[in-house]
Amino acid sequence: MPSLSAWMPALSGLLVGGAVGFAVRHAKLCSFGAIEDALMGGDSRRLRVFGLALGIAILGTQGLILGHVLDPDLISYTPSALPLVAIVAGSLMFGIGMAMVGTCGFGSLVRLGTGDLRSLIVVIILGATAYATLRGVLSGLRIGFLESLSVAMPDGVHSDMVSLTSHALSSDVRIWVAAIVGLTLCVLALGDRRLRRAPRLLSAGIVLGVGIVAGWIATTLLGDDFATPVQPQSLTFVSTIGKALYASLLNVSNFADFGVASVFGVVIGSWFAAWRSAELRWEAFDDDHEMRRHLGGAALMGVGGILAGGCTIGQGITAGSALALSWPFAVGSPRCEPRQRIAVLVDSSPRDMVQRRWANLMGRKNPSD
Repeated sequence: MPSLSAWMPALSGLLVGGAVGFAVRHAKLCSFGAIEDALMGGDSRRLRVFGLALGIAILGTQGLILGHVLDPDLISYTPSALPLVAIVAGSLMFGIGMAMVGTCGFGSLVRLGTGDLRSLIVVIILGATAYATLRGVLSGLRIGFLESLSVAMPDGVHSDMVSLTSHALSSDVRIWVAAIVGLTLCVLALGDRRLRRAPRLLSAGIVLGVGIVAGWIATTLLGDDFATPVQPQSLTFVSTIGKALYASLLNVSNFADFGVASVFGVVIGSWFAAWRSAELRWEAFDDDHEMRRHLGGAALMGVGGILAGGCTIGQGITAGSALALSWPFAVGSPRCEPRQRIAVLVDSSPRDMVQRRWANLMGRKNPSD
């Protein structure tokens, strides 16, 4: 069993995950819902909240690096060779899976805390396929083929905006890049008057952004070098769900991990928020079609999330806080045609959606209409 000091990152993960889970559930914040609101309803407030969280995370994370608390060379999101093919393919898979489920892996944990049994199935399938892709039967394909198709950075610098810009200008411009990007995101988010009048949404964005920074601090300062090598990490909810499933079934010592503990923290925090507002209720699948859609979506999110290197939180905010080059590809790829992803929920099945699109391209009516 790990020593007491080795459990400190896990305890911090439980607390950070709990705070984020509570705030997000209290504000009813969801990444897929934010996209749907913006595209279908013209309401960008929830989308701006994620921009606010990212801006805060960038300012805080880059501040830790400038203060020599966090070593950028140890951040896993900025390798010297960017596996671009895997990131784009994985992000597209994750985006389709998120549309089929109606939320991401993080959102599934939040829903699970409210009594949604559909999310329990999603979390199990997502975790199993994620672990199979990370270290199991699919890892060979990932490592030997997809991740080998990488784009090497010049002179072996890290694949982040600061390193490349500093290399090109032969000067350290971290403080300027971080300030410009971080403050711009915060200003754009807070420019919406309706958002400024929504304290729950604002608090969720602030807690989420601060939670990312707290994760970097906890895993850097509280890690036990004698138990395991220090590997800075922060919130992400694909590989950690897989590791949590593995720890639950096979190796209890794996619970002594910030990411694994944060998974349980999100569920507990969400449960407390739902209990506090009297919104706890059991929910299950309406029919076999809904169950098939959730199973397929969970599998796509599990595989795609590992290939992409993270989820809407892991790549969307945590990698973004490190100004990783993977961030725009991972976030932009599944959003290149977001109306199609929303159509998965509107049509009776993904197959019907494809048939409808094909019929439109061929200029004839869909036979199923």
